Amino acid sequence: MSHSEVSAEVFETIAAQVGTPCFVYSSEAIVSRYREYADALAGCPHTICYAVKANSNLSVLQLLAEAGSGFDIVSGGELFRVLKAGGAAARTVFSGVGKRAEEIEYALANGIFGFNSESEAELELINATAGRRRMRPRVALRVNPDVDASTHPYISTGLSQHKFGIDIHEAEDVYSRAMQLPHLALESVSCHIGSQILDPGSIHEAIGKMLALVERLRKRGLAISHLDLGGGLGVAYKPGDPSPSIADFIARMQAQTAGHGLHLMIEPGRSIVAEAGTMLTRVVARKRNGDKEFVIVDAGMNDLIRPSLYQAYHEIAPVDPRSRGKIVADIVGPVCETGDFFARDREIPSVEPGELVAIRNAGAYAFVMSSNYNSRPRAAEVLVEQGGTFRVVRRRESYEDLILGESIE
Repeated sequence: MSHSEVSAEVFETIAAQVGTPCFVYSSEAIVSRYREYADALAGCPHTICYAVKANSNLSVLQLLAEAGSGFDIVSGGELFRVLKAGGAAARTVFSGVGKRAEEIEYALANGIFGFNSESEAELELINATAGRRRMRPRVALRVNPDVDASTHPYISTGLSQHKFGIDIHEAEDVYSRAMQLPHLALESVSCHIGSQILDPGSIHEAIGKMLALVERLRKRGLAISHLDLGGGLGVAYKPGDPSPSIADFIARMQAQTAGHGLHLMIEPGRSIVAEAGTMLTRVVARKRNGDKEFVIVDAGMNDLIRPSLYQAYHEIAPVDPRSRGKIVADIVGPVCETGDFFARDREIPSVEPGELVAIRNAGAYAFVMSSNYNSRPRAAEVLVEQGGTFRVVRRRESYEDLILGESIE
């Protein structure tokens, strides 16, 4: 979301009424980005499964469900959220490397579309659970195509040393053994090589490997009808970063897969919601330690951990657009950790205590990764709708919320 899509006046009003820190999402930006995918895939058998882990707020999920999206989940809790938001289990795929028996049971009971399975042990667990229910769910083996996504090592998932998936060189034999499991419908193959990919070439390389695998599996007698290509398309966090075109990416994907008779499934997350979100925070103080300048804000790493965890870059600027001088400073929070920072040695417009600051592109992997570290209540989430109207879609936690479930008796 560009800073101008929500006006400075709306940001100021939200901060005054809701307090800071808070996360602000543009409903128009979210739906518009989803429709870029949907329009690009029109005419091709497909399912878009929004990756719930990117932003799981119920109102965000409801927006996407109403727009026609399916969902990609990685836990029973995410399925619970999808159902609460009005999403359909029949358009939901269950991914993830460590599914528990009770989560598989919950998904089957609610009529999940299918599972992306990451190991032979999990195939056997799904088979046994489905057998007890006299069901035969659709299952894809998540294949690790050994493609370098050229992204941060913590969010790269497609190489042989990663915990995810089955090595592509072993996949055919695993499928052959899985054919002996009577309660699995082996109709799909899936892969996902990582996140925040700015050059889609690595995804297209993976697609080529997956299509060759599909044809080999068909020769073994498997009726593969669905190909799940995961998500991973990135967004331009830094000025000057490439901004991958969804339309171009999908057009090349369709050209690659044409003639293979496959229903395509994709799992975008970040590319739908990241740019639709801003975290608002207020300057608490400025200080100097020797030659070092610090801007201290009221948000902390517990609210937005990406810079500390991934060395991630977020643009940071005052909400007030007036002209001003520049400073070079660390933008830091109040959490008792040296790693509590949003930027280091960053040139930003000069800001003063009390000013409202926008941390941009905070719609994905932001609130969902927040915590109560230092016993800090989690921030509010706000959805801005057409015309600049807004509503709180998650209230700010109170001190009482911090101790829910605890007991000293």
